[in-house]
Amino acid sequence: MPITDQLLDQLLADCKSPEDLMGEQGLLRQLTKKLAERALEAEMEHHLGYAKHDPAGKKSGNSRNGKTSKTVRSVHGEIELEVPRDRNSTFEPRLVKKSEKQLGGFDERIISLYARGMSTRDIQAHFEEAYDVEVSPTFISQVTNAVLDEVKIWQQRPLNTVYPIVYLDCLVVRSRDSGAIQNKAVYLALGVNSDGEKELLGLWLSQNEGAKFWLSVMNELKNRGVNDIFIACCDGLKGFPEAIEAVYPKTQVQLCIVHQVRHSLRFVGWKERKEVAADLRTIYGAATLQQAEQALDEFAATWDGKHPGISQSWRNNWSRLSVFFDYPPEIRKVIYTTNAIESLNASLRKVTKTRRSFPNDEAVLKLLYLALHQIAKKWTMPLRDWKPAMNQFIIMYGDRVSL
Repeated sequence: MPITDQLLDQLLADCKSPEDLMGEQGLLRQLTKKLAERALEAEMEHHLGYAKHDPAGKKSGNSRNGKTSKTVRSVHGEIELEVPRDRNSTFEPRLVKKSEKQLGGFDERIISLYARGMSTRDIQAHFEEAYDVEVSPTFISQVTNAVLDEVKIWQQRPLNTVYPIVYLDCLVVRSRDSGAIQNKAVYLALGVNSDGEKELLGLWLSQNEGAKFWLSVMNELKNRGVNDIFIACCDGLKGFPEAIEAVYPKTQVQLCIVHQVRHSLRFVGWKERKEVAADLRTIYGAATLQQAEQALDEFAATWDGKHPGISQSWRNNWSRLSVFFDYPPEIRKVIYTTNAIESLNASLRKVTKTRRSFPNDEAVLKLLYLALHQIAKKWTMPLRDWKPAMNQFIIMYGDRVSL
């Protein structure tokens, strides 16, 4: 039913100040109470099968039996509701279940605040200051813990059969394990499907990475339906190339060029950094693999005297740094860097930076899952220039493309 201006004028006629609207006895709280109680009466009528005072209720086997007062939490503060009862005690209201003490929308508000990085104590203070509602940290934890079942279902959900590109990266959090607070790495896999849309495939916690860990991750993706990945982009994750080649032998691994450049500049003084960076750009900015290898030789001739480790590092990783030269410019733009997943990690770090540590690994997964769903709401468009890139994939991997 549309809310007309005339109805709003009637409701706001006696509201002369913000207190009249938002206060303890304000319009919003009164309106919430009246609507909730009217809805409960409608539920009772549906349950009994006849309206109040309707003669059809006589000798029906059940009837109304007064009301019970119940104080519930809402986003407008605490409200005392009159909940109808039936004589047979079979009425189970859906609006506010017997075991619940909050109206719909209250839990969602808690989860939304938690997903934005607020701690349980911060949320408690927020509700007390903003809504004059006392909420215990235990209750907030109970509300957010309900998300853990969703996390398990989400982590096990079926995936697409083909992902042209998968980015992998990690962020570090501090979590309590066996009584001690330890650094834990959270690994994330961000897939790009055939439509160019980003999709987080999963997240995993581990203290140690290696071929065995990555093999378990790749097998999990395989079991969830991923039959093929064209290119996997990562930042030198230990043991990952071996694991992905074992499960997806046709997949090429592209190491992140941006990370390689950052690593190369770590021990270069500020005065030379700009010049070294420009010379490195001639390597990864080359048009062909042959030109890139020539540029690497020229870089070594210029800088090996002062920084011999740079060219050596590039040569050691060259087989995986140079993969993107096998592809046309349309695809190179989206695979030579892991910026897509790094921007995701940057958003997650904003959420986790307020937490010195987490009480357990489940708390880590809970917060990151909620935060990821907030972030994913912004993924409304495919990657830039995706259509020409996908056309190139179709030409190169026609027998492997699933449209």
